[in-house]
Amino acid sequence: MSSSSSSSSDDCRPISNEGHERLQGLEGDLSALQKHVAFFDQNKDGIVYPWETYRGFRAIGCGILLSAGSAFLINLALSRKTRPGKFPSLLLPIEIKNIHMAKHGSDSGVYDCEGRFVPSKFEEIFTEHARANSNALTSDELLAMLKYNRVPKDYNGWLASWTEWKILYFLCKDKNGLLHKETIRAVYDGSLFDRMQEDRASALKKA
Repeated sequence: MSSSSSSSSDDCRPISNEGHERLQGLEGDLSALQKHVAFFDQNKDGIVYPWETYRGFRAIGCGILLSAGSAFLINLALSRKTRPGKFPSLLLPIEIKNIHMAKHGSDSGVYDCEGRFVPSKFEEIFTEHARANSNALTSDELLAMLKYNRVPKDYNGWLASWTEWKILYFLCKDKNGLLHKETIRAVYDGSLFDRMQEDRASALKKA
């Protein structure tokens, strides 16, 4: 068994308007990937603009430069992919209903083509790559996993995966340099960002 990338996002299709109306406002019906992105949708209109992405990164404790750079690059990379058949917008909106269409290659395969969570692929992250601690990844193990997941010549996928995981490791590793399983699980189910926002707000109040 391996944790190599799942099938190409080219096989994914847009969600119908009927499906979007059913999902809108009903968090229980959102896919895991949609929940992961929905944190950044500040006004809950189903669309994420760069300034919302920026505010989301700031809310979880990222610096101004990292937040600004991430917001621009993320929205630039994902906007057109999530708006099939529409003219490109200079505002770089991301449509959450179609976020599965922007799934990059060279990933862990934990999200399937429709953005659903795949438990077996999540467990493979640790059975295949966790050596020092069965429920956490070290920095070296994380890098080894990223290399293992690489699809040949998928340079955009390599960069996207490296950036996502390195930011997560930077923000969430413990004092021993371990990125824990429950933290990674919370990234995939969309709950981590809310928890980080609450923790940061609480710390600022105490300061």
